[in-house]
This record gives sequence, C-alpha cells and structure tokens, in this order.
Amino acid sequence: MNAAKRQEIFTRFRSANPHPTTELAYTTPFELLIAVILSAQATDVSVNKAMRRLFPVANTPAKIHALGEEGLIPYIQTIGLYRTKARNVIETCRLLLAQHNGEVPRQREQLQALPGVGRKTANVILNTAFGEVAIAVDTHIFRVSNRTGIAPGKNVEEVEQKLLKLVPPEFRMDAHHWLILHGRYTCTARSPQCWNCMIADLCEYPFKTPKPDKGV
Repeated sequence: MNAAKRQEIFTRFRSANPHPTTELAYTTPFELLIAVILSAQATDVSVNKAMRRLFPVANTPAKIHALGEEGLIPYIQTIGLYRTKARNVIETCRLLLAQHNGEVPRQREQLQALPGVGRKTANVILNTAFGEVAIAVDTHIFRVSNRTGIAPGKNVEEVEQKLLKLVPPEFRMDAHHWLILHGRYTCTARSPQCWNCMIADLCEYPFKTPKPDKGV
C-alpha cells in the first residue's frame, strides 16, 4: 500500500469520526487502567456493566485494595477470567499505593510492571489517558492492518512498529481508535462488511465480500 492510499484512508476515518475514543467508560486514568485490565478477552460492554456497579463503591487504589480479592469478585464475576483479574487488580492497587503514591505512572516500563498490564494495555493508557502517541495493537487492529494492507506484520509488535512508521503523523494520535472501531464494526473477523466499508476502494484485501442477498 502506498502513502497516498494511507493518507486517504485516515482522512476518511477522521471525516466520519473526528474525535474517536475508547468505548470503555471511565473518568480518571485509574478507572481506565482497571477497565483495560478487566477487558482482556472480554467485551467493553461487559466491562462497562461491571464498572457501573464497582466505581460508585470503589474507584481509587485505596478503596479497591480495601475490598480485597473476595470483596472485588462479586462486582466483576460476570467478566471472563474474573478470579485472575481480581488478583491482578488488587496487586496493582497495592503497587500503586506502595510505589506511585496512588497515581497511575506515565512511564511504559512502570506501567508494564503492574500485574495484568502488558504492552497493549500500557499503550492504551499512554494514548487515551495521557495523550501520547501510542498504538495498542489488539486482534482488531492486527486483522485490519494485515487485511487492508495498511501495515502488514507477522505479530502485534511488528504491526505496531509499522503503524507508528507508516500512519501519517497527523493521524497517529487517533489511529488506534479508528482501527479498533473499524475492525469491531465493519472489518469483522468472519464476514467483513466490505460492501458497507468507507475504504473498500482503497483496501487491498483480495477477497472482498459482496452485499448479502436478503431474498435468499
């Protein structure tokens, strides 16, 4: 894919959605951190539903740590892997209190030292909470980048580095959100809606799907 195509793709994304953001509900960097930890292998909808129960009761490291694992589990047990996530969240809160004065660190290395926080989660926090240029490559972004030809790569880190290099600078801050939303709602895994895609004429995917025949 050439630079002119990438420029046009992201121009269209921006025109359709000038101010994209995460679909996770949060009001502070800490709330976002907890939501992202809980969102692994879970939908944003399920996480938001749980957070609507949890955050009115406990939305700081001290308050959630005070709940303990067993106190936290009733709020998040509708989310997959909730026991492991409860353990990670409580330990993360302990470390934030012990090492960071209860604040979410702004350094990648310190973020990734927290339980349940990998490179992808750190990138979400850096980009969405702190306004830094970072692209968190999840399954949606990995699929869209490879399928369209925007930034093909064999693994998530390769795709991340290619996106940071190839996405035009004016779009890099929001590229993460546009690509996730495109993968979540249009360029879906099993049956991409190529017939309803705003970048279909620019996409280099050779097996575009036709519009389904409602009469069949």
